[in-house]
Amino acid sequence: MAITKLVADSLGAGATPNQSAFKNIIINGDMSIAQRGTSATGLTSAGYHTIDRFRGVIGSLGTWTMSQSTDVPSGQGFATSLKMDCTTADASPAAGDYCWIGQRIEGQNLQYLKKGTSNAESTTISFWVKATKTGTNIVEFSDKDNTRHICQSYTINTTNTWEKKTITFDGDTSGVFNNDNGESAELIFWLGGGSTYTDGTLATSWASFSGLPGNRAAGQINNADSTSNEFYITGVQLEAGTTASDFEFLPYDVNLGRCQRYYYKKISADPYGPLAQGMQIGASHQMVQGYHPVTMRAAPSLSQSGWSYEAGTSSGTWSISSSRTNIDAWGAEKTGVSNTEGSAIMIYAENNSAAYFTADCEL
Repeated sequence: MAITKLVADSLGAGATPNQSAFKNIIINGDMSIAQRGTSATGLTSAGYHTIDRFRGVIGSLGTWTMSQSTDVPSGQGFATSLKMDCTTADASPAAGDYCWIGQRIEGQNLQYLKKGTSNAESTTISFWVKATKTGTNIVEFSDKDNTRHICQSYTINTTNTWEKKTITFDGDTSGVFNNDNGESAELIFWLGGGSTYTDGTLATSWASFSGLPGNRAAGQINNADSTSNEFYITGVQLEAGTTASDFEFLPYDVNLGRCQRYYYKKISADPYGPLAQGMQIGASHQMVQGYHPVTMRAAPSLSQSGWSYEAGTSSGTWSISSSRTNIDAWGAEKTGVSNTEGSAIMIYAENNSAAYFTADCEL
């Protein structure tokens, strides 16, 4: 298996010159990047809320707060974790209720697993977890291209105590991952589910889950049955092979760039702001170009995230009409949005305001 090599200094303390780089299929497994914010409350549906690349999926199973926490396993090198806090309990879930945390993965990043061939690689996941409720939880590795999956259980042995878990998934000789930038797989940490998902027999070998949702999370406890329940996770690493290696700590800028392939925010219309430059084009307007910091997965959707006066000009919030919140592509395709690193985006701002927007092409 050919893997890119990095010099030891770029991988942090403890690395050796021949250590494999980017062995971890999971992006931002140390939960250090949270571009959208460090906390989101009142969550009852699916979406990317705080920690980059980790998606909270809630279907009528309680109400949650997702946050970036500084509660971490001692002495392991981690500074942050993902925390799920149940704020409205559901002790008697309906059959179709569910809740999980997951990360979706591009097919072109999975080709070396050789899935769908006789040489299919096993994968091993390791992670640190801390939870209020003890008992059985489920991890699921899902093949979205071929509607197949494999699941394993792990046990929270002691309440409110960090525990390290290691799980191996067998290789799958059926179903090839698509070699493209679309979603081919998802790694899922179940927090709870109704009988539709938790009854039946857990699929501990690769199987089709079409029409058989009961084998996805059989035996899963309900972490949503009390508002006292909290669930923390960090150090998530998924790698080829049957053994877990030490967590691969990447430099902050490298980790941020990998996350910005899918989402980035806060490009300022202030010419002195980050990742943007502009010029005055009238008494009360300016034209600003912002640039993708990295090549994005696909052409992103753009949205305005806020307008306010530039510091030192005035105070308070500026109310701007829809005609002035124009966000457009700039370059080869005037009416389209490129995903290429360095491609420019046009913003029209008013009265030297500081404008912010997001570019999103999450899976």
